[in-house]
Amino acid sequence: MTPRSSRSELAAGTEEHFAAKLHAPPVDGAANAALIELAAKTFGVSKRAITLISGETSRLKRLRVEGDVVTLAKCAASLYGREP
Repeated sequence: MTPRSSRSELAAGTEEHFAAKLHAPPVDGAANAALIELAAKTFGVSKRAITLISGETSRLKRLRVEGDVVTLAKCAASLYGREP
């Protein structure tokens, strides 16, 4: 996760994680809240369906996204420009 970017986006990263750029600063949980909102929008789920599992104060975060597995897999694959 890269806070204080010029714009917020979730994109392909490595095979193990996505790359998140957030406009929000890493102050008082603003970047974490922005990441949850961005992930919810990207995966087409509500913010309640996203849980920050670990990495609250780290650049590397682990999120749980709840929803239809097939739909989530398609969204994830599209970030990498592939079909699931």
